[in-house]
Formats: sequence, C-alpha cells, structure tokens
Amino acid sequence: MMDLDHIQRSMFNAVRQPLTASEGMRQRSTDGRSMNGIAEEIIKPNDRLTSFERLEIYNRQYWFRVLGALAEDFEGLRLIIGDRAFEKLSIAYLQDCPSRSFTLRNLGSKLEIWLGSHPEFIAGVEDIAIDMVRLEWAEIESFDEAAKPKLTEADLASLGPDPQFELQPHLRLLDLRYPVDKMLLRIRREQRVIDIASNAVTDRPPRRRGPKRSLPKREKIFLAVHRADNSIYFKRLDAEAFAILSDLRDGKRLSDAVERVDWRETPGEQAAERIQSWFALWSSLGWFCKST
Repeated sequence: MMDLDHIQRSMFNAVRQPLTASEGMRQRSTDGRSMNGIAEEIIKPNDRLTSFERLEIYNRQYWFRVLGALAEDFEGLRLIIGDRAFEKLSIAYLQDCPSRSFTLRNLGSKLEIWLGSHPEFIAGVEDIAIDMVRLEWAEIESFDEAAKPKLTEADLASLGPDPQFELQPHLRLLDLRYPVDKMLLRIRREQRVIDIASNAVTDRPPRRRGPKRSLPKREKIFLAVHRADNSIYFKRLDAEAFAILSDLRDGKRLSDAVERVDWRETPGEQAAERIQSWFALWSSLGWFCKST
C-alpha cells in the first residue's frame, strides 16, 4: 500500500502531464508510463467514472487553470507573439517551472529567466517580449509588495545633510528598450469589458480574434512602477532621475547618487532645480518610506 506522500507526489506528477491536442489526458506519461495504471494506483473508480476518467478531470482542470492565469498575467506578451505561440510557450514553461506555491501569483516569477534560455519561443521579437515580461511581472510584484509608512517633512529634517533614503518596497524601476508601457495601457483600454464567469475553469483561455497589430518602434525609456490606493501606475523618468533613484534604492547616500550622474550638458543651477522638483514629486507620491 502506498503512503500518503507517495500518493500526493504521484497525483501532482499526473495532473501536470500535458494534455492531448483534443484537451484530454494522454494515454502515457512523458516518461512512458501508462496513465491508466497510474490512475488506478491513486484513484478509485465510482459508479459513473473510471479511475482514468476521474484523474483526467484533475489533469484538465490543472492545465486550464494555470494556462488561464498565465494568459491573464502576461496579456501583453500574449499579444506580441500571438495566441497559439503563447499557448505553446506557456505549456513548455509550465512543464519546466510548474506551480510550487500556494498562490498563482508566483506562476510567472521565472518567466524572464526561462525565456533567456528558450529564445526560440520569442524569435524575432526577443527584446520587446522580454521588456513586456519585465513590465508585467513588475506590476504583479508592485501590487503585492508592502507599503511602509511614508517619510514626512519632520522625518526629512532628522535625516541629516547627506541622507540615505529608503524606497517603498512596491516601487519597481525598469530600464526598457521599447515603450511597452503605452502598449500595455492601450491593451487594457481596449479590454474594458470583463467577462464575469464561474470560479470553476471549464475551458482553455479564449483566443483573441482580430487583425495582427504592428509593434512599436524601439525607444529607450526609464519607468517607475508603483502602487497607490490599491492601483498600479506607470511613471516615466528622465535618465538622470532613474539613475538617482536606482542608487538610492541600492543604499547610496544622496550626494553619491547625485554626483554619479553625468551633468555635463546641464548647467549647475538647472540641475539643482531638476533635482529639487524630482524629490518634491517623489515625496508627494510617497516613494520614500521610514526605515524599519
């Protein structure tokens, strides 16, 4: 008789077996074992369904759920490479990086790294696809990360003449090669209508229909992804502002962060005014927080 641990591992491995083209359970696992034999080991039949048929329900539900979650989290990538290519990518990725968390929030945590080792899935659009994945994952992280108490004017006065600033955990700074922020916002505007469905997933993620879109031209952008009032916002940054924020995030003091920026094309007075306006804006957005 199998112990509980063995049953759980067998079940986990069984439900992760890729589906057939007709979205049924395969007759044999990827290592050649009979799926009917596996099913009979871990699930009893009932008066309506065989062991195979009962296991098939879980197998299908697993794939419909994780594919649906990945399609929802990375709708921008899905648009860039197309529905069928995205489905192939998703299946390959989930076979290599299956869900191992209690929450589907973490499902795409390894996608950027995985794509670096599997560029064939984004051939011809590698740079913009990676940029979109970085942005969409930053959104997920920003939405879920903590928000610490904001730094007040009184707090600023106590930091000294050359302070170190701590940035909010939910703030993400991205150095991107394409304007994927505008692209993603356009996608969201066009998909305002939300389908209200049951929590039970009974089919694959729906494929979008419509003409193939042209992709934006290459354009270097610096972006902050942050949360306010439980919503995620994108804020474009000047290159110098991005450099300062990045250094502050990495623990450098204000003087070091400012001095490391190339100000040769900016007069000293103008540079000071720009820095002052940036810090006023960042403070108003609550990007600086109290150290804990």
